Amino acid sequence: MNYSLLTSTDPSTIKSDCLVIAIFANKKLSNAAIQLDATTDGLISKFLSISDFSGNCNQSQLLYADSGTLCSRILLIGCGTENNFDQKTACRVTSKASKEIAKTSAKHATFFLLDTLAERIICEQSMRQSVLTFADSIYRFDKYKSEKKNSPKIEHICMAFTTEPPCDVATMLKQGKAIAKGMHLSRDLANQPGNVCTPNFIAETAQSLGRQYDAVSVDILEEHDMEALGMGSFLSVSKGSAQPGKMVIMQYNGADKSNRPIALVGKGVTFDTGGISLKPGANMDEMKFDMCGAASVMGAFNACVEMQLPLNIVAVLATAENMPSSQATKPGDIITSMSGKTIEVLNTDAEGRLVLCDALTYVGRYNPEVVIDTATLTGACVVALGHHICAVLSNNDQLARDLMDAGSEINDRTWQLPMSEEYTKQLKSSFADLGNIGGPAAGTITAACFLGKFTEEYKWAHIDIAGTAWKGKDATGRPVPLLSQYLINKAYS
Repeated sequence: MNYSLLTSTDPSTIKSDCLVIAIFANKKLSNAAIQLDATTDGLISKFLSISDFSGNCNQSQLLYADSGTLCSRILLIGCGTENNFDQKTACRVTSKASKEIAKTSAKHATFFLLDTLAERIICEQSMRQSVLTFADSIYRFDKYKSEKKNSPKIEHICMAFTTEPPCDVATMLKQGKAIAKGMHLSRDLANQPGNVCTPNFIAETAQSLGRQYDAVSVDILEEHDMEALGMGSFLSVSKGSAQPGKMVIMQYNGADKSNRPIALVGKGVTFDTGGISLKPGANMDEMKFDMCGAASVMGAFNACVEMQLPLNIVAVLATAENMPSSQATKPGDIITSMSGKTIEVLNTDAEGRLVLCDALTYVGRYNPEVVIDTATLTGACVVALGHHICAVLSNNDQLARDLMDAGSEINDRTWQLPMSEEYTKQLKSSFADLGNIGGPAAGTITAACFLGKFTEEYKWAHIDIAGTAWKGKDATGRPVPLLSQYLINKAYS
């Protein structure tokens, strides 16, 4: 998808397959609508005078003009009350416009939906959100379909303004495109079937990314490397599969080398059967999405590099396959993590924390400023927050607030859950330093408390995306926007 930008532009002078024009509540014309109406002999006002189109949010109507404009199609989109227009409204009306454009043969569309925004912050948020929403609306994963039906015809989107907008829309467009690209990468990875997206596939994807950018380096730890480092917790998961586990380390140097990096860690269990603690068969195909934490970290990393943020970032992807076999870890086995802590594996289906804890120990060698991990970690998170909001748990309240603020800015919402010693006590083991589960109560919290035992030396936050990483049978690309916005805020704070 190609994007462009026009400011201080008369819509009647633009050659495009479709002009997308805002109409506000009570049939109030936007700036672009007023200018276009004047050059088309009152086409828009005449239509509004005889129609039921009031300008309520998400109304739409396609008009055809035979004179007064270089564009034959004019798509009117109702945007509600002008004073209430914000990024959520921008998301809704952009989605509506995208669906209506998809019904036509238009390949080039010009959007004037943000034309009347006067506040800088709302303009910035709405600009980014519009790009992300449009990218989401046209995304399809049809790689393995013989017939690729319903593929969008649109190839170019122009974001246009009749005046000079109140924010740096060129930068916002660049950021939106970069985040959309990262989400696309994340979704493509996650939507791949488990027989394709193995740990090696993720490693090769990372290496391909590294070859595209001079500022990026990629290293792969093989199982023999992890054995030498004492990563017994990670290896207790990967050893049950014929697919060898891999720890993928990506580094981006966009700032002075003396600046401490921000570390992103992603759970990359490419297929999770539950191991010996086998999952029920129903919907087990969705367990290919258990690597969405790693996919989202790679997507956010790619977005950061595209934006050329002045940051140093290290991304660690803990990739393994959790399978039952004669080599697999058994319930009751005791393993030793890289940190030296021993773990009693009470349930082999609580494997995500086992691969993550060694990755979280490993990343400490980079002396990170903060560490953020993302993981489809617990079904309990879906019970607590459903499929709309990611859970955040942290050993630093300011870091948690920064993540929640970033999520609010870019409409990728989070909610902080507590962590305290009372919950950690649930992880007590009779035979090891801790067990890998804490019982049925507060499962999301006790999982984070487990990881917290390996992150005591630095500021750390855990994002549980079990309820948000996929919807139905399609990956969502979350929390790429959240992580990207957090990194943008860190870069320019």
